Amino acid sequence: MNNDLKAKPKISKAYAMQLATIFLGFIIFGISENIKGPAIPRIQFDFHLDEMQLGTLLSLNALGYLIACSFTAVLTHKLGIKAVSLMAFGLMLISGILIFFSHSYPVFSSSYFLMYIGNGMLEIGLAILGARIFVKNTGTMMNLSHFFYGLSSTVAPMIASGLMSVSLFGHMLDWRGMYLVMLSLSILPMIPAFLSRFPGDDLAMEDRIPLKSLVRDPALWLLVLILSFGVVSELAVGGWLVNFLEKAYKWDSVSASGMLSIFFLCFSAARLLLGPVTDKIGFNLSLIIFAAVSAVCTFIAILGGESAAFLFAAAGIGIAPIYPTVMAFIAKRYPRGSDTAITFTVTLMGIGSVIGNYLIGAIMKVVRNSYGADTELGLLRGLQAGYGFIGLCALICAISGCFLYRYLKARNELI
Repeated sequence: MNNDLKAKPKISKAYAMQLATIFLGFIIFGISENIKGPAIPRIQFDFHLDEMQLGTLLSLNALGYLIACSFTAVLTHKLGIKAVSLMAFGLMLISGILIFFSHSYPVFSSSYFLMYIGNGMLEIGLAILGARIFVKNTGTMMNLSHFFYGLSSTVAPMIASGLMSVSLFGHMLDWRGMYLVMLSLSILPMIPAFLSRFPGDDLAMEDRIPLKSLVRDPALWLLVLILSFGVVSELAVGGWLVNFLEKAYKWDSVSASGMLSIFFLCFSAARLLLGPVTDKIGFNLSLIIFAAVSAVCTFIAILGGESAAFLFAAAGIGIAPIYPTVMAFIAKRYPRGSDTAITFTVTLMGIGSVIGNYLIGAIMKVVRNSYGADTELGLLRGLQAGYGFIGLCALICAISGCFLYRYLKARNELI
């Protein structure tokens, strides 16, 4: 009888609604993050932005994401994850409407900034919820939930590219209409979120591990480094790969968007299939191996030229498990402080994203100018240097994983 009672929550309506919220939430998160790939060249053209200005735009968006991460934990403690999730989805819907009506750069950048506020709130909420309900096979379930991010990221660039050429009522949707249509899908996960009951909000404050105790753990700081460099490497692909292939190799929009979709196909397949591997070989080794694979693929793709461009997509296999594995690591190492630890690491990760996106654009511009700003060679070398920084981030992620492994092994605390 006791076993039956314990098994019941796994198939209950509440658990089903929680899973639906997580899975649909990550689908929307993947869409909102990765439809920008095909849109960025058009946005750059419409507003006459150079590469550094484009990098600054992406950095400001990452700043909005960072701001959201800093206050979402407080809102979660006060209002609960349900309210936070509904607010996040609502903000993304509103931002899609505002982007559609943005015909000046200040209005557009403000609307885009608002979307990333919603993204930041959503990511913290989903990560906290996952840490609370995935108590068994944590690595597998975290990777499975993040698989839905990869799944939507795979199809989002192709759908976005197609929608931008669709005419509706005699008017082409273009990138503004595409954002409106895609972000309106945020309504879907609002339904299970509204119907859900979420665990853990009633945990007393005295039972939570305080932030002061967490920041004294060197392992948490190493996780911050791993997450920050890993996520910069991951998210930068969505923003820069299409731009790179179109300008460096003169690919058309459909072909370049197709390669981005292949990247996310590899990305989503890795999260679907490699979750059990992380549970089997351990989170520590997984972080080292996967980040190193991504770095090697990226560097070979750059050095090998157009014929090796498929390795840009293959890099998705390595970088995909980094984020969910870090979340699983936190859930296991800090079971009574996962909310605080997740907020801390993701907030600092946001700072890394702000700096990383800015540096990519800045490196591209500096190197391009050094070879001749108006020459084909200057453009190629600038793009290669900026993308090389993406590979370097994956390499630093792997090196940080080695330091974490050494630290925890010395204390017999490997996970």
